[in-house]
This record gives sequence, C-alpha cells and structure tokens, in this order.
Amino acid sequence: MRAALAPGVRLLRAIPRDSRYRGLTLVLTFLSYTSYHLSRKPISIVKSQLHPNCSALGPNPHNDSNSTTWCSWAPFDGDNYKELFGALDNAFLVAYAIGMFISGIFGERLPLRYYLSGGMVLSGLFTALFGLGYFWNIHVLWYFIVVQVCNGLVQTTGWPAVVACVGNWFGKGKRGLIMGIWNSHTSVGNILGSLIAGAWVSSAWGLSFVVPGIIIIVVGFICFFFLVEYPEDVDCNPPLHHVMTTSDKDPEAVTSNEGPLSLSGQSSVDHSNSPKEPAEEPEAISFLGALRIPGVVEFSLCLLFAKLVSYTFLYWLPLYIVNVAHFSAKEAGDLSTLFDVGGILGGIFAGLISDYTGGRATTCCVMLVVAAPMLFLYNHVGQNGIGTSIAMLIICGALVNGPYALITTAVSADLGTHESLKGNAKALSTVTAIIDGTGSVGAALGPLLAGLISPTGWNNVFYMLIAADVLACLV
Repeated sequence: MRAALAPGVRLLRAIPRDSRYRGLTLVLTFLSYTSYHLSRKPISIVKSQLHPNCSALGPNPHNDSNSTTWCSWAPFDGDNYKELFGALDNAFLVAYAIGMFISGIFGERLPLRYYLSGGMVLSGLFTALFGLGYFWNIHVLWYFIVVQVCNGLVQTTGWPAVVACVGNWFGKGKRGLIMGIWNSHTSVGNILGSLIAGAWVSSAWGLSFVVPGIIIIVVGFICFFFLVEYPEDVDCNPPLHHVMTTSDKDPEAVTSNEGPLSLSGQSSVDHSNSPKEPAEEPEAISFLGALRIPGVVEFSLCLLFAKLVSYTFLYWLPLYIVNVAHFSAKEAGDLSTLFDVGGILGGIFAGLISDYTGGRATTCCVMLVVAAPMLFLYNHVGQNGIGTSIAMLIICGALVNGPYALITTAVSADLGTHESLKGNAKALSTVTAIIDGTGSVGAALGPLLAGLISPTGWNNVFYMLIAADVLACLV
C-alpha cells in the first residue's frame, strides 16, 4: 500500500509554477541584501571595543603611563579616535557613493547572477580582512582604510542587482506593496549583524567581522546556484509592466514590454517543464540615456536629501538620545532600533498607498511634508518620557524611511522599465545605481554635517534635517 503524497509536496504542487519561481526570487534576493547589511553592521558594534574605557577594567598590567588607553587597539588609542572612526565611516560611504554610479553600468552588461554572487564573495572577503587585522595584530590605519574603501566599492554590486532581479519578475501593479515588505531586509540585516557581531566583540572582535564575512560568501554561492534572472529563462510568464488599451486592440489581451500576456496569465507560447537557454537580452542603456528617462533626475535628488536625513539618524540617534533624553547607553541603543521598526512600517505603508493610488511621487511628497513637523516635535517633546520617545521614534522612522524605501525599490523599478524605453533597452540596474548613488552622496554628507553642527547645539542639527526634508519634497 502506497502512502499519500506528503502534505508539503501537495502544497508545492498546488502553487502555480510561476509563483514558485517568483517566491524563490524574492527569498534569494531578500537573503542576499540581508547579508549585505549584516556584513556592514559590525564596524558600529566594534568601535566601542577598539577604544574602550580602560580605567574601568582595573589597573594597567603593563605598568606604563597609558592608564586609560592600555586596552585600546592602536591606532585608535589616541585622543583623536573619534576622527579616526569618522575616517573609517567616510572611507566606506564615499567609496560606496562613487562606486554606485559605476556599478549599474556593469550590472546591465554582465549576467546578474554572476555579478551579484561575485560581489557577495568579494564583500565577504573584505569584511573578513578587517577582522583578520585582529588576528594578524595589525595596528596601521591605512590597512583598515584600504579595506573599508574596497569593501565600499564591492558592496555596490548588491542593490542594483537585487532590484533588477525583482523588477524582472514582478510587474507594476503590486510592485509597491511587494517591495515595501521585501525592503525590510535592511532592518533585518542590521539586527542580525548587531547580534552576531555582539557575540564576539568582547572576547575576539576579529570574529565579529570574520563570521559575517563567511555568511555573505555562503549566501553568495547559494545565489549562484539557484537565482533565475529572467522569467523567460525558465519558461515563465514575463511580468506586466505597461498596459496598452485602445479601441482597436483586442480587449481580452494586454501587452507587456517583454511580450504578449493574456489576462488569464497564460502566455501564448507553449511552455515546457525544463528550463531553456537564457533568452537573448536587449541592448543595455547608456548612463546618459538613463538620465534622460523622465523622473530619474528628480527622484535621485529627492533621495539625496531623504537619505541624508535617514543616515544622520542611523549614525547619531543613539548619541542624541543619551545626551538630550538622558537615557542610559543600553536604553538609547534599544530605543534607536524603533526608528528602524518605523521604517519597516513606513515602507510597507508607502508601497501599499502608492499601489492603490498609482501616485509614487504624491505618496513620497505627502510623507515628506508630514515628516518635517514631526521631526520638530520629536526634538522638543520626544524626551518627555519613555512612552513619548517610543511613539515619536516609530512615527518619525515611518515618515523618513517610507519615501526612502519607496524610491529605492518600486520607483527605481518603475523607471527602469519606463514606457519610454519601449522594450529596446535594459535600464533597471543603471537607473537603480544612479538613484541610489545620488542618495549615497546624501548618506555621506548627513553624518558629516551632523558632526560639524552638533557642537553648536542639537537644535541646529534638527533644523538641518528639517531643511533637508523640505528640499527632498521640493525637488
């Protein structure tokens, strides 16, 4: 007597073939960019171990005059350690901003699977090299700076590639909601990176980099073996990017920029169960050609200011909470994660509303307009108790990171498949790189400006953030 099919197998058979591949693409790209962010997080965790408060650890066992820095890791044991940490951050951010403009061009001309998996392996290598400085007993600044620059450059392979893959599989209709949920990989990666790096930061901080480096390399190999770039490569239906409805066309059919697709979702092409050789690809678009796509320049400038605000909170929020709200360092760290929680909710909300209304720009503008007074209120009343802080941080996180998430995901994918291209060029990676590269300039400027302005008072920092928020809306 033969047993019935396992419940899991029956479930898999009930899921349409196209949906299985789309789900696989979402999961693989989610894991990929989660691992990218996981590998970026250790530096912020390890800083406290590179220059700890040595006087709290007891007497100096070396019996020298460095009673307060004997346990610090040279070259970060001097009074200028904050400037050196800033140099590490900016080395990564500036290299990332510059590399992003170039990354999309390569992403359009190389197979996305090779480009993404290769970038992940290199990212893991340079992440691990930073940690190997601990085991190799390296104490020269240039080593860590060079590793940060190289890591910033190779990390640019991630975002254009994963957005292009998701854009290839999902049409415009539900793209905002799907990508809003999918974009939570940023916060998930930050949380996992903090937990993994924190496990070894006190005992052997080098492992805080080596382990995340190994993880992203492993995920890179998984993507190499399982990622499918285009639906046509496995005889699946291409997504519907643009609907054409005219009186002289068959009302029972719609056309996408990748081929005919019926309303029932069945292609007119006879499909086989076995994958075929990848379909011939359209010619890649040039950098200037991508800039001429309507909306690319405007959304790029909008993201510059939006990302300036977001990354200023990322790097400076815990210190602000400690200095102004007078919470402990642990409470400040816990509270700062609520800004990310708000960002997840804001990204999903922005995607859902933009899908329903069809107005990506309007959704971004409204959220940015509301964010400006909320930032002002948080600075003035957000410290009146733990409950107020929690509520204001979630609200501000949603309003600041909601437009940021929408622009870097659904908007980039929409513009990369814009109807002006008429299916004659690939533009997803290049458009995504231009938009996120411009935003990364703001990501580098925000923390830098906050460091220069904060000595004059935190109020001035918030005025700068509010001004950037208004400019993001105006452009």
